[in-house]
Amino acid sequence: MEEMWLLLKYLFLGIFQGFTEPIPISSSGHLVIVQQMMDLKIEGLQFEVLVNFGSLIAVLLIYREDILRLIQNGIGYIWTKDVRQKDDFEFIIYLIIGTIPAGVIGLLFEDQFEGLKTVEMVGLMLIVTGIALWIIRNLRGRRGDGALTFKDAVIVGLAQSVALIPGISRSGATIVAAMLLGMKQETALRFSFLLFIPISLGTMLMSIGDLIEDPNLGEFWLSYLIAFAASVFASYFSLKWFMGIMARGNLKYFAFYCFIVGGLVVFFL
Repeated sequence: MEEMWLLLKYLFLGIFQGFTEPIPISSSGHLVIVQQMMDLKIEGLQFEVLVNFGSLIAVLLIYREDILRLIQNGIGYIWTKDVRQKDDFEFIIYLIIGTIPAGVIGLLFEDQFEGLKTVEMVGLMLIVTGIALWIIRNLRGRRGDGALTFKDAVIVGLAQSVALIPGISRSGATIVAAMLLGMKQETALRFSFLLFIPISLGTMLMSIGDLIEDPNLGEFWLSYLIAFAASVFASYFSLKWFMGIMARGNLKYFAFYCFIVGGLVVFFL
């Protein structure tokens, strides 16, 4: 009975983390809230890394055509200098630039950010996320993929590093920054989630050693696997749903959600 409860718990947490990862409501913050509300303890150290990797798989599946085009045209431009491939080559460079701030800040201040994982901080930062989403709710940018600049990449990258604070949504922070810079919604969305790839992949690669050495791995491997698979499916459908919401310009509903949940957490948890 205890083993069945453990599997169901990891299934629920995998679905929950996977569904909340792509949408701008902070998946890590919600995980803190759920653990507090349901008095759940996650056995093992690598749960968040695994479910985030599950979300990465979903992002790779959804953006596979964009990724293949960027790779082909990026390599092609290096060899041929074909101007038709220049925009994709520069897009890759900007993704690399945008990854650096969060990577560096995350490595330097990992322990400090870990210490901020309290329900009070999550509640306050959800309200901040809601305010940011409310500000951009009616924005309709005109700048597409080919109009990005070095400055855009740095600013969106810095926004991604702000999302290291629990309760600040990574997708929300990067999309807000991109849209404030005048990007089209689809460009902001694409840049945000392609920017997620190197960060998630880097985190996974750096955590492989810890995962292998995790003393709980032998006991919880099936639970980990279930959570990972649940995260892949939940993230895939959540991102598809979110893409539709972005296209219809309904970000205000996520702002309302963040205000409500953040307020409830601050005053009642």
